[in-house]
Amino acid sequence: MKDKVITTVIKECSYSELEPKDQYLVDTAKNATKNSYAPYSRFHVGAAILLDNGEIVMGANQENAAYPSGTCAERSACFYASAKYPDVPMKKIAIAAWTALHTDPQSDYESGFQHHPISPCGACRQALLEYEARYGDIEVILYGKDSIYILPSVKSLLPLSFTEF
Repeated sequence: MKDKVITTVIKECSYSELEPKDQYLVDTAKNATKNSYAPYSRFHVGAAILLDNGEIVMGANQENAAYPSGTCAERSACFYASAKYPDVPMKKIAIAAWTALHTDPQSDYESGFQHHPISPCGACRQALLEYEARYGDIEVILYGKDSIYILPSVKSLLPLSFTEF
């Protein structure tokens, strides 16, 4: 028997250290949180995906009283991207989360964003991973007010992934 070590390299930076095009993608994900329907959790997630053709598509979580009928922002965005632009590879995804628990939405929207990045749930990781297996690496940018994480691929989030189908 032997141990197997799995390492994930995550770059950490501030918003100001991002390239302008990545700042725009993060801003789009943050703006997408406003399209979230989250009356139960009050946890609003936005995602923005940059496609190989230069288009950016957004998604936002959509809850439903008949749990788990809703969908996450990441799957909302990748399914929309695939439906609107079939066969166009996804290059990057930015994800941001906002909650009214941190602020009064009428006073300062910016203060409601999470201090630390959140990462996609397992279902979203698998959905994104299948697009990555189909088209190539999708860079992942996870936004937090205090720090931003950049991962080179979705597989970095799901190292023991299932892609042989």
